[in-house]
Amino acid sequence: MFGEKILDYWDDILRDLAKLVAIPSVAVRSSQGKPYGDQCAKALDTVLELAESYGLKTKNVDYYAGHAEYGEGQGNAVVMAHLDVVPAGEGWSTDPFTMVIKDGKAYGRGVSDDKGAAVVALHCLRALKDAGVKGNRKLRVIFGSGEEIGMDDMPHYFAQEQLPDMGFTPDSGYGICHCEKGGLSFTVKSANDSPLIKTFAAGTVVNAVPYKAECRIVCTGEEYNRLLKAAEASEISFAFTRTEDGAAILAQGKAAHAASPQLGQNAAAYTVELLARVFGADRLGSFFQFVHEKIGLTYDGSLLDVDMSDEPSGPLTFNLGLLSAGSNGCSLTVDIRYPATVDGAAISRTIEREVEKAGLEYGLLSNSKPLYLPKESPLVTLLSGAYRDIAGEECTIYSMGGGTYARTMQGKGVGFGPGFPDDEPSNVHDVNEQVDLRRFKLHAQICLEAMYRMLTA
Repeated sequence: MFGEKILDYWDDILRDLAKLVAIPSVAVRSSQGKPYGDQCAKALDTVLELAESYGLKTKNVDYYAGHAEYGEGQGNAVVMAHLDVVPAGEGWSTDPFTMVIKDGKAYGRGVSDDKGAAVVALHCLRALKDAGVKGNRKLRVIFGSGEEIGMDDMPHYFAQEQLPDMGFTPDSGYGICHCEKGGLSFTVKSANDSPLIKTFAAGTVVNAVPYKAECRIVCTGEEYNRLLKAAEASEISFAFTRTEDGAAILAQGKAAHAASPQLGQNAAAYTVELLARVFGADRLGSFFQFVHEKIGLTYDGSLLDVDMSDEPSGPLTFNLGLLSAGSNGCSLTVDIRYPATVDGAAISRTIEREVEKAGLEYGLLSNSKPLYLPKESPLVTLLSGAYRDIAGEECTIYSMGGGTYARTMQGKGVGFGPGFPDDEPSNVHDVNEQVDLRRFKLHAQICLEAMYRMLTA
């Protein structure tokens, strides 16, 4: 199999991955020619410089994204990966921006999501070029810079560059993700009319479960003691500090990806529920009363009457990702992944009605339509064959709640790798992100075989 040739480049893959991990490329909205900030721009410059050093054609599309290219022809096959990462968070056992290899695993922010896969794809392109493979179309590896904050990098890229005839993104897992749920995000805002809650802060990005929440409240000494007692029964950890007029609260939950919020413990939601239990919903004020009554500890949208499911993609998921309050007002942001056969606009309208009933302000931030390719499509068949011939087993076809670049290919792409179903948790979007290098080598071989077949099909 051609895919085995990638093993000749393994030391270079690890070296280049370490270079990229060292760049803290957390996407931030910016301007002055660098739409996602200096660090994302640096990461893109770095990977394109590497590609040029390997003899590949490159192009930087206004620092939204860039690509490395091999081959000729009218057609265009692509592999799409992203170089931006979520914030590191607290509690790492190692420096998140120094790649550390220990016990057969590489640790660092981005090794799994998605810098590792990006570097592998780059070296797969290099391997095809070095072998002089003659193909029937161009083959590009596209490197995005804003995937984690909404994927608006790709509309800008494809407004200037050719759409693919076929492609995949190694940003999901094996086998083939032929169906991605729709993605919807919204905000709720209001003045802070709570007589109890002075400040509240939780979450760093909307597409992760907040692992920490901090708030300051007004309470009496007797109420403070009741708060301490009630917290003992909570499923998460709380720390309290008595203040002159009340208390400061620090909640510690567990982070998780917004596509699987049930795997985390939402520190913001647990804190609001604790306050409601001790002080009563009426003391929360209208904004936090809405959080308590219409979100609570649920992760399926049931309290807002939007819980639903379908056969291709499964149930809707609902993640309270950001929550803040202070003297200037209150705000929350929610990430929803909805079933592929459902109308996202109808979900938005349902939630908007509930928000307005509560006297709060609703704002729709985004509605990304689902991805769905039939299992019998030629691309799925091609990738299935590459997987089977390298891995020695049949390739499963599945759906997921995560949103990837596959949906930006307008029906021409799927999610394919790099993780395997029986892998240990890679801690994507959590502390101590890691990748098993033995399994990662297998992914690299599958990736090269798939790229070889797309180039020559």
